[in-house]
Amino acid sequence: MIPLIIIPARGGSKGVPGKNIKPLNATPLIHYTIEAAQEVFDNQYIFLSTDSSEIKSVAEETGLRVPVLRPDYLATDTANSRDVILHAMEQFVRHQGKEPEVIILLQPTSPFRTGTQIKEALALYNESLDMVVSVKETNANPYYVLFEEDEQHFLKKSKASKALRRQDVPKVWELNGAIYVINPKSIKDTSIGDFEKVIKYEMDAYTSIDIDTPLDWQLAELIASNQ
Repeated sequence: MIPLIIIPARGGSKGVPGKNIKPLNATPLIHYTIEAAQEVFDNQYIFLSTDSSEIKSVAEETGLRVPVLRPDYLATDTANSRDVILHAMEQFVRHQGKEPEVIILLQPTSPFRTGTQIKEALALYNESLDMVVSVKETNANPYYVLFEEDEQHFLKKSKASKALRRQDVPKVWELNGAIYVINPKSIKDTSIGDFEKVIKYEMDAYTSIDIDTPLDWQLAELIASNQ
């Protein structure tokens, strides 16, 4: 299959300003994801989608070529993943002359995801699926520890269950944002949130770390400095 690896890296970041190029243990955050992708794929298949010339410059320190910046309509807070993916697919065809047969979306906020994990997730994919998505087992199980208020403001379990012990309730999975293996035909038809034929690729808590807040950054820095 002809792969297209998309790394989306918008310039604006409210939680951790400039996080995509901020040094994590002396290495720009975005380098972690680019280098994980380079463990598996040639640079010609890796497309960095960014609106920032500064991110482009830092990314190219890895040897990756960034041929084009995102247009303005994809550089806003309201830009969605599907539009970013479709733009990357269009640019891939323009620059490579090939239609991608599988899309691998890798968010740069998951620095500890590995090349091996990317290969394992890709191995689960086939064209009958809409997507393989990376997950971790969540600690906040709606059968056990998640509650909602009813009309009288009493707390009720989010999902009804007669189980009295945590180990008796079904496992629940949380998307960790690290790896999305996407069927190009599916993304042309609808958004990721509307996919129906989706299977999981399970990751551990460590490699699932997703940096969104200053606290996330501090945790990642602690881990990276002790590797």
